[in-house]
Amino acid sequence: MTQASDIPQRRPLARIGIFVAERRGLLLDYLSAISGAGGRLVFSLAYFIALANTLSISEFGMFATASAAGVMLSRILAFGFISALYRTAAIRPNLIGTFTAGFLLLGVLSLPLLAAASFGVYLIFFADTVPLSVFAAIVFAEALLWRPVEVALIVNNGLGKFGRAALLAILATALRALGAVLFMFGAQHNVWIWSWFYIGANAASLLIAFGFFYPRQRLRLRIELYLRRLADSIYVAGAEVLFYLQMEFDKLLVLAIGGPHLAGIYAIIMRLVDLTAIPIRTFSMMLVQRMMRAPELLSRLAVKSGIEGGVFLVSTLALLTLGIVLHFFPNALGKNVAEAAPLVALAICVPGLRNLVEYQAELLFARGQTLVRALNLGLLAGLKALLLTYVLTTILDTPNLVLSLNVVFLLLYLASALLTYSAMRKPAKPV
Repeated sequence: MTQASDIPQRRPLARIGIFVAERRGLLLDYLSAISGAGGRLVFSLAYFIALANTLSISEFGMFATASAAGVMLSRILAFGFISALYRTAAIRPNLIGTFTAGFLLLGVLSLPLLAAASFGVYLIFFADTVPLSVFAAIVFAEALLWRPVEVALIVNNGLGKFGRAALLAILATALRALGAVLFMFGAQHNVWIWSWFYIGANAASLLIAFGFFYPRQRLRLRIELYLRRLADSIYVAGAEVLFYLQMEFDKLLVLAIGGPHLAGIYAIIMRLVDLTAIPIRTFSMMLVQRMMRAPELLSRLAVKSGIEGGVFLVSTLALLTLGIVLHFFPNALGKNVAEAAPLVALAICVPGLRNLVEYQAELLFARGQTLVRALNLGLLAGLKALLLTYVLTTILDTPNLVLSLNVVFLLLYLASALLTYSAMRKPAKPV
C-alpha cells in the first residue's frame, strides 16, 4: 500500500529530474555567467563607494555624465562591426580571426567620426561645466580602452565560454575598483586626476583581455565579407548610440539644466539603479544567443509575460532592499551617498521599467531586425528627451523630481513594448 501511494508523488519528481537533467548544460552555463555578474556587482559597488565618496558630488556628477556620454560614443567604434564579430563567435567561430581583422581595420577608419561626434557632444552638453581635457580623457578611456575589453567579453560569451568571460568581467571591474581605492588614498582628489587613474585601470584591463582571454586565431583581411555585413553593422551602431542616448540622456539633461550638483545626486541614484541591471543583462545575453538559433522562442504570450514579470520583480526587489538599508543606515555607502539616500526608494519602479526597455531592445537584435531596432530606439530617445525636459523644467523639488521618474519610465516602457512586439510579429531575419 505504501509503495503504491508513493507512485503519484514520485512521477512529478521524476519529471522534474528529467527536465533538470536535459537542461544541465544550459544551467551550468547560466551559473558560470551569473557568477561573473555577481563578482562584477561586488566590485562595481566597491568602485562606486570609493569614487562617490572621494570626489565632490559636483565632480562625481561631471565624471558620471561624461562617462555616460563616452559609453554612448564608444558604439561608433568600428561602425558597430562588433555585432558581426559576436554573431560570428556564436555561429561560425572559425572566422573569428577574419572578423577581428575587420574590426581592427574599421576601428581605425571610424576614429575621425568618433572624434567629431565627441566634440559635437561636448559643445552641446559639456562646454559650460566640464573642461575639454577631462571630457576627452574619459571618452578615450571608454571608447578606445574599455570598449575593446567588452569585445573580448562578447566574443567569449559568443563562443559559449561563459566561465572565461565571467572571470574577465570580474578582473576588469576589480581593476577599476582598485583604481578608485588608490585614488582615494592619493594626495589630490579632483576629476582631472581621477581621469588618469581611470585610463590606467582600463588600459590594464585591455592588456589582460587581449593578452590572456581573446581566442588565438590568425588575422586575415577579407574585405568582401565585411562589406556584406557593413550595412547591418551600421544599423546596429546607430541603434546602440540611440539606445545609450535614450538610456543616459537623463544624465546629460540634468547636467545641462540642473547643473553639476544636481547631476551628481542624480548620478548617484541612477548608479544604484544600474547595479540592479547587472544580473538581468546576463539573462538577456543568454536569451539572445538562444533566439539567434531559435527566433520563435518567445512566440507564446505566457512566456513573454512571464519573463517580463520576472525581470521587473527582480529589479524592483533589488532596489527596494537597497532603499530599506539606506533608510535605516543612510551612511552605509558613505557620506556623499548619504545625501541621496532618502531619494533612492522614491525611484522604486525605475530599475524594472528601465531594464525591461533594455531587454526589449535586445530581442530585436536577436531576431536580426536591426534597422527596426534603430528606428524604435530613435523614437524612444526623442520621447525621453521630451518627457525629461518637461519634468526638469517644471518640477524644481528634488524628491518630487525623482518620484516623477517612475511615470516617465512607465511611459517609455509602454512605448517600447508597443514598438517591440509589433515588430516581432514580422518574420525574423537570418543572422
